[in-house]
Amino acid sequence: MLDPFGRHISYLRVSVTDRCDFRCVYCMSENMTFLPKKDVLSLEELERLCSVFIDLGVRKLRLTGGEPLVRKNIITLVRRLSSRLGRGLDELTLTTNGSQLTRFAMELADCGIKRINVSIDTLNPEKFSHITRWGRLDQVLEGLAAADAAGLQIKINAVALRGVNDEELGDMLQWAGDKGYDMTVIEVMPMGDMGEESRLSQYMPLSMVRSKLSERFTLTENTFRTGGPARYVDVKETGGRLGFITPLTHNFCESCNRVRLTCTGTLYMCLGQEDAADLREPLRRSEANDALIEAIHEAIDRKPKGHDFVIDRRNTAPAVARHMSVTGG
Repeated sequence: MLDPFGRHISYLRVSVTDRCDFRCVYCMSENMTFLPKKDVLSLEELERLCSVFIDLGVRKLRLTGGEPLVRKNIITLVRRLSSRLGRGLDELTLTTNGSQLTRFAMELADCGIKRINVSIDTLNPEKFSHITRWGRLDQVLEGLAAADAAGLQIKINAVALRGVNDEELGDMLQWAGDKGYDMTVIEVMPMGDMGEESRLSQYMPLSMVRSKLSERFTLTENTFRTGGPARYVDVKETGGRLGFITPLTHNFCESCNRVRLTCTGTLYMCLGQEDAADLREPLRRSEANDALIEAIHEAIDRKPKGHDFVIDRRNTAPAVARHMSVTGG
């Protein structure tokens, strides 16, 4: 699949549910209204959609949410998708908040998942409870231990939040290195109405984060890529890697190779744009895939050059109305 700008679309992120057991302040409103069950694709429908994308050239598949591991019978989907590894699919991965890893880590590894991303924004239990609203740090740390025991490679994702965790990102980087985890820092993205939470007050440019970390660590440019948007540096003192995802200060659109599928069958060609394609209708219209494939190609032909994310004193409203949890980041 080629988009209008000659970019090969080889990476599909699939939000298997809009539900989550956390309510992170940059991702969801505390009082979320979730989708009715009839609007959500079945696991069989998600598998069929993913298989069509693999047949069309997707090589990397990432399951997201909400929190993907709260979806009932999710391991059934993981196991079926893993059967495509080596048969069109190069990698199947997962992004999780870690709350359910104690329960599922070993099964994920048994399904052929090699690495996972775990979202942790602080190692302070009180701050963790504030950021996630409903989460418990000890539960997540137990999940990481279970993932380690299962042999899963772990990358920590941390959103930089001004005045909240900005002063402890160095300690988190050292902790991740000591554990053998890579780490990626992410800028706040202007998505969805957060109620009392101000985007401008949350936002911290990663140029500032990198400058601060450089006072403590030796950061060396690295050409390593995972197929996602992060740009990596080596961290001499820990022997690990640190990634920066900078949708605002240095967008990554020129190399974008991914599209995002929601649990309703809506395909977003860009995280920062509202244009989308309904794949549920052609999926359910016929057991044959012809109409579905045509709809996918038409959507890829509309993929924009880039997003319109802006956060400053004149632009504090969300750039798009949907919450981050809808498309899984």
